Amino acid sequence: MSDSTMTIQLNNVHFFGYHGLYKEERILGNNFIVNLNIKYTPNKNRITAIQETIDYVKVYDLVKTRMQTPTPLLETIVDDIISTIFLQFPIAQKVNVQITKEKIYVDNINGNMSVSLTKTRS
Repeated sequence: MSDSTMTIQLNNVHFFGYHGLYKEERILGNNFIVNLNIKYTPNKNRITAIQETIDYVKVYDLVKTRMQTPTPLLETIVDDIISTIFLQFPIAQKVNVQITKEKIYVDNINGNMSVSLTKTRS
């Protein structure tokens, strides 16, 4: 058994979606940036096959699928993504997901906003 921790990351992955509470968000849509970290302990000291790790392409596909479903709150989306990762990847021990909304459709707010959630497998 390995005593090291491995991290799989998706960095600055862009999606377009219709998430948000405000009418403008649901009509116009928005650009979203997802950053994700999955920590796990490899079963071997040296990983030589995709079956021994977490396939980042499969992680990307599940994030992409979830980001296609309009949802009022980003808090719901980050929680759903983490739950799905824990279901699909039994070796995942700790997951952090951050979603940044590039535009805020509220008067007098210039900038972006993010929601981040970290969970450890219980």
